[in-house]
Amino acid sequence: MSESSRLLREKRIGIIGAGAMGSALARGLVHAETVPASSILVSDPHAQHLASLAGSCGVKTTESNARVAKYTDIVVLAVKPQTVGGVLKEIREILQPNQLLISIAAGVRISTLENGLANPVPVIRAMPNTAAQVNAGACAFSAGSHADEQHVAYATEIFSAVGTAIQLEERMMDAVTALSGSGPAYVYLMIEALVDGGVKVGLPRDMAHQLAAQTVLGAAKMVIETGLHPAHLKDMVATPAGTTITALAALEHSGFRAALIDAVEQAALRSAELGQ
Repeated sequence: MSESSRLLREKRIGIIGAGAMGSALARGLVHAETVPASSILVSDPHAQHLASLAGSCGVKTTESNARVAKYTDIVVLAVKPQTVGGVLKEIREILQPNQLLISIAAGVRISTLENGLANPVPVIRAMPNTAAQVNAGACAFSAGSHADEQHVAYATEIFSAVGTAIQLEERMMDAVTALSGSGPAYVYLMIEALVDGGVKVGLPRDMAHQLAAQTVLGAAKMVIETGLHPAHLKDMVATPAGTTITALAALEHSGFRAALIDAVEQAALRSAELGQ
């Protein structure tokens, strides 16, 4: 066990918000055995969300955000951007400089978080995605003015336990939100379309579903594990006058590439708006 893992296992982790991302992070931390379930306290106003989470991975739960802020060492703010202001008012006097606040609220800037607290609390702004639930998440984060290397190490350990984590400058966070934060939804839409395409040309839906999902998984692993450029890998599949190049031409004609680029751009603009 690494030094950071040992230190993190001695920390109490609080998660405010048991929605899709908060729950995914809680389950991921437990399943990766990074933090014992008994050391995680999750709050949410919806009792059914808390009951589901407690039943699935054994974490402690409460309906009080203030309780989470008072009794944990690292607090993860996993609420909608529009809710951040209200939650900060609840916990602003409670959080102390010896704690760490990690926000995964899309678009909410570090300055907003720091200014919303009464004390100089270390803050980290992060953008993970829901694949954290299956230990395949992609997360980028930025450190605030009071965060030091130890706080960065904690954040790295938390998000690396459920996937890949990288540190970058905050000015890049809207782009991260648009690419990897929202990205799983783009891929799900693509898988759904591939399945429908398979059904249209004669495959049973369950078989098309299995083949489409595995194809996307395999393609992603090829990019990651070979280190080759996606264009090079694409060219390896597209033989002259074959089925693949015919399909690629159809995708270009339909604006597939441009549609994805536009989607990322529009999501980044929306992330910036949320932070204003």
